[in-house]
Amino acid sequence: MSSSPLFILSLCLLSSLHVNLSGATVISGDNDVKENPFTPKASLIRYWNKEIHNALPKSQFLLSKASPLNAVDTVGFARLAAQNALSTAFPSFCSCAQLFCYSDLSQSLEKHDKDSNFAIYRNKNFTNYGTGRVGGGDSFKNYSDGDNLPVDSFRRYSRDSNGHKDQFSSYATEANVADQSFNTYGPGTTGGSGEFKNYNAEVNVPNLRFTNYGSDGNGREHSFTAYAENGNAGSQEFASYGKNGNGSPNEFSGYGKETNVIESGFSGYGERGNAANDSFTSYGDEGNNPKNKFSNYGDGGNAAVDSFSNYRDKANVGDDSFQSYGKSSNSAKVNFVNYGNSFNEGTDVFKGYGEGAKGHAVGFKIYGVNNTFKDYSKNGVTFAKYTNVSSGPASSGAKKTVSGSLVKRWVEPGKFFRESMLKKGTVMPMPDIRDKMPKRSFLPRTIVSKLPFSTSKLGELKKIFHASDNSSMESIIKESLSDCERPPSPGESKRCVGAVEDMIDFATSILGRNVVVRTTENVNGSDKNIMVGSIKGINGGKVTKSVSCHQSLFPYLLYYCHSVPKVRVYEADILDPKSESKINHGVAICHLDTSGWSPSHGAFLALGSGPGRIEVCHWIFENDMTWTTAD
Repeated sequence: MSSSPLFILSLCLLSSLHVNLSGATVISGDNDVKENPFTPKASLIRYWNKEIHNALPKSQFLLSKASPLNAVDTVGFARLAAQNALSTAFPSFCSCAQLFCYSDLSQSLEKHDKDSNFAIYRNKNFTNYGTGRVGGGDSFKNYSDGDNLPVDSFRRYSRDSNGHKDQFSSYATEANVADQSFNTYGPGTTGGSGEFKNYNAEVNVPNLRFTNYGSDGNGREHSFTAYAENGNAGSQEFASYGKNGNGSPNEFSGYGKETNVIESGFSGYGERGNAANDSFTSYGDEGNNPKNKFSNYGDGGNAAVDSFSNYRDKANVGDDSFQSYGKSSNSAKVNFVNYGNSFNEGTDVFKGYGEGAKGHAVGFKIYGVNNTFKDYSKNGVTFAKYTNVSSGPASSGAKKTVSGSLVKRWVEPGKFFRESMLKKGTVMPMPDIRDKMPKRSFLPRTIVSKLPFSTSKLGELKKIFHASDNSSMESIIKESLSDCERPPSPGESKRCVGAVEDMIDFATSILGRNVVVRTTENVNGSDKNIMVGSIKGINGGKVTKSVSCHQSLFPYLLYYCHSVPKVRVYEADILDPKSESKINHGVAICHLDTSGWSPSHGAFLALGSGPGRIEVCHWIFENDMTWTTAD
């Protein structure tokens, strides 16, 4: 039997019609039709019966996530996996196994010599676009708006153009896992402007890369307004941005404002630039744990002017690193106003900042706490109202208070609550419990057991899933692997699982074989006020332990499962507070021991208090689950 990609693809086409090789029709999910005994789902059911020792109904919620592959496809893909050849069947493997994959963008050598207006457009590779243009402009409006997994690539865009204007307005707003790459954007241009307005606003996991952006440009202006505002997680990378530029002003206004854990990297930004003018206004303002890294920023520049105004102001924690910033520059001027004036102490590192520079001036006004200046050039530096907190007893009360409006931005109302709220008749907000990750399926154990799964084998995984260097998919894979390889906390057991059988093994190893899995029934009541109806404590409401499993973003369905000691688990009817009719059946877990949690944990921001002083409860979100001993 051949195992070529064409053979696999033909099998997948057959399976999409629900026909197996014997000609027998198999209707998946129909309880009236017997499951083909050789499918991954049938194999899983047999394993469940063998390993879990009770007669309780099996969780249809969990069984629905089993691999949709038919028996023959499973054997074919498992064979390719054993031969390290799955990458040769990448499109069919992703489609038939219901995985999360970015499509390969085909190269294009088209040339576009007219003004263009792209509205309601998505998933396009722009190569050699706007090259050598004189004047004119291109407009991207509502591009990839609301799309799921938009993948857009701009290569050699506006190269060597003269006075060409590019405008990105409402680009990829409200998208899920956006992936945009700007390679050699506007290099060697004269005049013109690139404007990014409302770019990736309210996106879940934006991943954006600007490589050699505006390199060798002459007087070209770039403006980023409300860029990645209200984004969730994700990262932006600016590499060699404005390198060797001449008089190119760049403005970042409202960049990453009110974001949740955004990470930005500026490498070689403005390096050896002449009279560059960069302004960061309200950058990372009111964000939750923003992380920014400036490496070789303005290195060797001439008469650069950089302004940081309200940078990371009122942010929760945050982490910034300035390495070799303005190093060997000539007459650089940098102004930090209200920098890092955060609610919880952030960490800023200045290493080799201004080293070897001539005639530079740096001003810090109302600069935050917990910062390190290493190899910092002292001459020409002014500190005004610089706040630093000592490690002695006098600093114990130095923590700032935070307004309720900021807490609501950082921590969704109802995401955490006290156990006393779980009483019949209580009206409380329910957070948005909807699953915002791409829909995926588990892989059969016969396949996932043959795939590499470690950061040391990152290269092999990148090959399988066609993840190029520095791509979003590479970051996604690497981040999940790193999280899975993180040592467990004291008293914690953990395991990442890509097959239901592996999840069963982990749960039964912690809890024994008389177990049951629960999740919240649906998403009704999400992001609204709800009323608690009838409530039941699992295991008689006694203190128990559970195994909770949370999704990780990965090409196939991957769960991070960990043992949770000293908890109480509840089931509760969720009612509409006006009609008092049942709209949902929720599962909540209360953590009784929070002594090992971080003081900056969102639960303590929302509820007050600190580690070990209160219990913290939360609902089980859509597609997450918790295992307990069966009653």
